[in-house]
Amino acid sequence: MDRITKAARLMIVSDLDHTMVDHHDPENMSLLRFNALWEANYRHDSLLVFSTGRSPILYKQLRKEKPMLTPDITIMSVGTEITYGDLMLPDDGWVEILNQKWDRNVVTEETSKFPELTLQAETEQRPHKVSFYVDKTKAQVVMKELSDRLKKRGLDVKIIYSGGMDLDILPQGAGKGQALAYLLKKFKNEGIPPVNTLACGDSGNDAELFSIPDVYGVMVSNAQEELLQWHAENAKDNPNVIHAKERCAAGIIEAIGHFKLGSNSSPRDFADFVECKVDHVNPGYEVVKFYLFYERWRRGDTDNCETYISSLKASCDPSAIVVFPSGVEKTLHECMHTLKVHYGDQKGKPFRVWVDRVLSTPIGSSTWLVKFDKWELAGDERCCCVITAKINVKGSGGSDGYTWANVQQKWLEGYEKKDDSTWLF
Repeated sequence: MDRITKAARLMIVSDLDHTMVDHHDPENMSLLRFNALWEANYRHDSLLVFSTGRSPILYKQLRKEKPMLTPDITIMSVGTEITYGDLMLPDDGWVEILNQKWDRNVVTEETSKFPELTLQAETEQRPHKVSFYVDKTKAQVVMKELSDRLKKRGLDVKIIYSGGMDLDILPQGAGKGQALAYLLKKFKNEGIPPVNTLACGDSGNDAELFSIPDVYGVMVSNAQEELLQWHAENAKDNPNVIHAKERCAAGIIEAIGHFKLGSNSSPRDFADFVECKVDHVNPGYEVVKFYLFYERWRRGDTDNCETYISSLKASCDPSAIVVFPSGVEKTLHECMHTLKVHYGDQKGKPFRVWVDRVLSTPIGSSTWLVKFDKWELAGDERCCCVITAKINVKGSGGSDGYTWANVQQKWLEGYEKKDDSTWLF
């Protein structure tokens, strides 16, 4: 979080399952479109927050299954846990708030008296969250009686029903909405409140997100009945909350454009990158563009044209060196020549490339040090390299593009490539 020294231009707070992540999209294209948009346009001056009902264990499992970006902040277990950065450092202040009028042992004791409740997996039971499954037809009656019993025991709790089957019991001060309100207050106290905030969700436990003042909201097109009903009863006249026409991450992109929060043109939506405009010229866009071309070239999704290779060579300093994870060094121009002979070698195969955590630091009047994770999915193998590149600015403020000067790569632990002979960049 040290990188945020001024108000974030945009803070996106998104649920994961069936919102940011579309489990009915085997190619993960809507998610990959969002990834490219975020890293090219927003990562350098905005905040990405994932707000999920998943516990830390299931959240980390999802990250291994889907091409998700690394958020700046993670809200887990239905708003009962807040962590920061890729190290997921906990927010101790939030824990103190949740401890008020909460006794997990009493909750466990009282819920055991309801045969309608089926305890969820142990991984989903957290210090400030007790989770069950309950039949849709019995949910409302159980919630009312359980609420009365816990109140008589001196507890102040919140019972949330979502997904047509999930019932979560939390401290009254918890929940996705309260966690977001806590973060907004924290940023305000530090003098850096986000310029705009967009909340995104699909189910009942996301409703609170849309109740926070001065926050834009999007219910993705595949939103569940319980959320649509809440909207009809509580927010149908609120112009700052919309029901998107697009599913999942595509609906989030749609909302960015609808509310005019910034560019919603993902680099993945353009065959010709010249047509793709960014709000603020930055090295992140150069990185996204380079690796998206690399993916398309390997997949054979672009023309096998010498002009493209010549254009890439023109964006590389003639003396630029690539240091591979093995320690082998090659010039960038040599790598371009190698790339040429790999045209279409992944055609028809599940081959995708995306970048994450693109962070740029100026180290001179016209030079940037750019660090990022480059992910490559080839069949069932998923590999990642941590890359540090020196990029020089061409023209005024990068308006004429950038020149790659040097590139150093090292494997991300646990994601090394078995055969690195085709690891080109």
